[in-house]
Amino acid sequence: MCWYITSMNSTVISHSERTNYHHGDLRQALLSAAKILIAEAGIENLSLRKLAERAGVSRTAPYHHFSDKNDLLCAIAAEGFRRRHRSAAQSFNNPEKTQLDKFEEYICGYIKFATDSPEEYELMFGRNIWKQDNSTQELRDVAYPCFQHQVEMVRSWQESGLIGGSNPLRTSQVIWGTVHGIAKLWIDGIYTDSSKIEEISLCAVNIFVNKPS
Repeated sequence: MCWYITSMNSTVISHSERTNYHHGDLRQALLSAAKILIAEAGIENLSLRKLAERAGVSRTAPYHHFSDKNDLLCAIAAEGFRRRHRSAAQSFNNPEKTQLDKFEEYICGYIKFATDSPEEYELMFGRNIWKQDNSTQELRDVAYPCFQHQVEMVRSWQESGLIGGSNPLRTSQVIWGTVHGIAKLWIDGIYTDSSKIEEISLCAVNIFVNKPS
């Protein structure tokens, strides 16, 4: 990557940049600025040059952390998967919660995450990365375990009798398809009344949960 940086601009990060960002802070600041730019103008209008301008660093500074725009987009998506996985695991591993509590929090939490962070969510599951086979190893290393954790949660809910089905993988895919579809309807503006998000989320819970006989 060094030859690419040199060919673009021989200027190194300025003293002020080194003063303002330490120990990985610059990478996080760039990710935060990139998400704002995407929200303002869309993915297609994001560039590392514009990112540098927004973050107030030299034109070459982003290349110390991201090889190109796709690398940056995958890093944003990976950060989203980490946050979502951390939240789901924290709820599922809480011994004070019932299986029903955990399932409700999974469904409601997933849809809330997507609708609260639509640009990030679109990168996590959109065609810009997966359809075009542009995923990085960093992204795959966090995305695949995130779904595998969902499969394990579903297995636990099935074994407890909370939800039906005998195949955790297939059931996970159906549940995922449901919550993803609901989230996309809001993100794409088909559903517009945000006050109904929780109601619809709980409706999805009730559809999957086995009713007492």
